[in-house]
Amino acid sequence: MTPLTPAAVHAAYAVVALPLAGFVINLVFGRRLGEPKAGWVGTFAAIGSFVAAIVAWVGALGQPATARSFDLKVFTWFPVGGLHVNVGILVDPLSLTMALFVTGVSAAIHLYSIGYMHRDPGFDRFFVYLNLFLFSMLVLVMADNFLFSFLGWEGVGFCSYGLIGFWFQREVAAVAAKKAFVTNRAGDMGFLLAMFLMFSHFGSLNYSRVLGTLVGGHPTGLLAGAPGAVNGTTATAVTLLLFLGAVGKSAQIPLYMWLPDAMEGPTPISALIHAATMVTAGVYLMVRVAPLLHYAHATAWVIACVGAGTAFLAATIACAQDDIKKALAYSTISQLGYMFLAVGAGDYTDGIFHMLTHAFFKALLFLGAGAVIHALADRQNMKEMGGLARYLPVTAVTFGVGWLAISGIPPFAGFWSKDAILSSAWEMNKVLWAVGVLTAGLTAYYMSRQFALVFSGQARWDEARPVHHGDEASHHEHEASTEGYQSGGMGTQPGLPAEAHVGGSPRDPSWLMTAPLVALAVAAVLGGGINFPAWHLNFLTGFLQPLFPATGLHVASTATKWALSVVTTAIALGGLGLGLATWRTAEHPALEPTFLRRAWFIDDAVSAAVSGPVRALAQGLAFVMDRRLVDGFVNGTASFLGVCGRGLRRTQSGYLRTYILGLSVGVIVILGYVAFRMGG
Repeated sequence: MTPLTPAAVHAAYAVVALPLAGFVINLVFGRRLGEPKAGWVGTFAAIGSFVAAIVAWVGALGQPATARSFDLKVFTWFPVGGLHVNVGILVDPLSLTMALFVTGVSAAIHLYSIGYMHRDPGFDRFFVYLNLFLFSMLVLVMADNFLFSFLGWEGVGFCSYGLIGFWFQREVAAVAAKKAFVTNRAGDMGFLLAMFLMFSHFGSLNYSRVLGTLVGGHPTGLLAGAPGAVNGTTATAVTLLLFLGAVGKSAQIPLYMWLPDAMEGPTPISALIHAATMVTAGVYLMVRVAPLLHYAHATAWVIACVGAGTAFLAATIACAQDDIKKALAYSTISQLGYMFLAVGAGDYTDGIFHMLTHAFFKALLFLGAGAVIHALADRQNMKEMGGLARYLPVTAVTFGVGWLAISGIPPFAGFWSKDAILSSAWEMNKVLWAVGVLTAGLTAYYMSRQFALVFSGQARWDEARPVHHGDEASHHEHEASTEGYQSGGMGTQPGLPAEAHVGGSPRDPSWLMTAPLVALAVAAVLGGGINFPAWHLNFLTGFLQPLFPATGLHVASTATKWALSVVTTAIALGGLGLGLATWRTAEHPALEPTFLRRAWFIDDAVSAAVSGPVRALAQGLAFVMDRRLVDGFVNGTASFLGVCGRGLRRTQSGYLRTYILGLSVGVIVILGYVAFRMGG
C-alpha cells in the first residue's frame, strides 16, 4: 500500500487540531479579544479545518480505490490488560466524507454567527462552545476506535447542552438544555453496553479489529464476510445497543422529543446541530458498523421500521407548527428517518448521500429562518409574518432553494438522494416505500405552508401593536440593560439588532449572514451531482463502496427507478401546490388539529409520566435505597466507630502509672502466651 503523502498526513491531523486550537485561544483570550476578533478566530479555525480536509481528501484520491484507509496513531491513550486504546485518526472514504461536509457547513455557520451574535454579551463564550462542538464532532467521525469516538460522542452532547441553554437566564432554555442532556444519556447507555460486549467478543475496540479493513486491496474480517467471525446473536445484540445510542443522538422514536426543544438556543446552533453535527452522529455510527449489520438482519428491519415511522410521525407534526424553527426541527427528525430507512435497507451510500444534501438545505433553511427572525425583531410565529419576499429578496430566494430541495423537486439536490432511498425501500418492502412516499408529500406540503406564511401573501408584521419578542429576544434584552439604545438605521428600539425592523421595513442582513446563505443555496442546487448514476456521476458510490460488505440488495431496474421517480415527484408537486394554494392566508384551523399542534400529545404524555408515576417511583426508591440502605449503612458505621472511640478515649487518662500498668499487663499476657506455646 502506498502511504499517504506527508502533506495529506499533516492535513488529516490539522482537520481535528485547528478547531481545538480555536477553542483554546478563545477560552484563554476570548474575553480580551472581544467582538468581532473572537468570532474571526473561531471562523478561521473552521475554514482552516475545511481546507485541511480537502487536502487530506485529495491525498486519499491519489491512492487506488481499494487502498484509501489509513490509521494515523497520535499516542497510546491507555493499555489496560488486553485493552489497548490509541488516540488515533482514521483516514478513509467515510471519515473524509464526513469531515468535508461537517467542516464546510460549520465554516459557513461560524461566519454567519459573527453577524447574528453581534453585541451579544456572551459573544466570546459562544465561539468557545462552537469550536469545541466542531472539534468533538470531528473526533467522533475521524477516530480509529469506538472508545475515542465515544469521547467525541459525549463531547457533542456536552456542547449541545451548553449551546441549547446558552441564554440560561431564561428558564425555558435551561430546561430544554437539561432535557437534551438527559435524553441523550439514555441512548448513550446503549453505546457503552455495546462496547463492553464488543470487547468481550473481539478483544478489541479498534475498527480494524472489530469490523475488518482493506489490506492490499482485499477485505479482511467482517468486511470480507469471514465465516465464524461473529454469530448472528452477538451481532444483533451489539447493533441493537448501538442503534439505541443512535436513536438518542439522531432523535428517532422514542427519544426524539429533545430536538424540537433545542430550538431555544441561538439559531446558528440550531443549524449546526441539525445540519453538520450531533444529529448526524447516529447515522454515521450505523453506517460505520455496516459489516456488523451484515450479520444482524433483525436489527436492519428494526432500523428501517423505526426510520420510516419517525419520518412519517414528524412530518405530520410539522404540518401544524407555527414557530418557524420548530417546523424545521420536526422536518429534521423526519429527514433523519429517511437516512435510517436507507441504512436499514442496506443502502449505506444513499444514507450518507442524503445526509450530505440534507446538511446543505437544512443549514440553509435554518440560517434563512434566522435572517427572518432578525429582520422581524425576534418574532418566530409564522402567523405574524407574510409578504417578506419583497423586503428580504436574498433571504427569500435562498430560502426558496432550500424549500424546493427538501421538498424533493428536481433538479435540486434533495430530489436525487430522497429518490435513491425510496428506490431501495421499494426493493426491501413495499409498505415502507409507501410510508416514505406519503412522507415526501407531507414534506412538500408543510414546507410550502412555511414558505407561503413567511414570504408570500399580505404582510402581517406591520399591524399597529407592540413589537413581539419571541424566543430569541433574551440576548438582545441583555444588550439593552448594559448598552442602552442602539441605532441601526431602522429605529431605536432598545436591545434590538441593527437588522431588526421596528416600525420600519425589514431588510436582508449584512454580508456576514447573506454570504453563507448564497453558498449553501448553490450547494443545495448542485449537491446532487456527487452521486447521480443516470449521468454516470456516481462519485460518492465509487468512493464509499469498498468500505461496505456486499449486502445482496437487489437494485431496481432503470425503468422501475424512472417510474418510481415519476410517482414520488407527482406526489411532491401535489403537496407543494396544496400548501401554496391553501396558506395564502394564515387562518385554517381545520388543517391544524390540536393533536398535531400538540405533537400527538406524546410529549405531554411523557411529561405527565415523568412528573407523576416515574417521579413517585424515583422518590420511593430514593427513600428505600438512599435513606434506609445507603444512609443506614453509612450512619450505622459512623455510630459504631463513635461508640468504639468513646470507649477507647477513657483509656487516655494522661497518667503515667496507668500507661505503665497497661504495658505491664500486655507484657505478662505476651509472656504467658509464649510459655503456653513452648510448653505445648
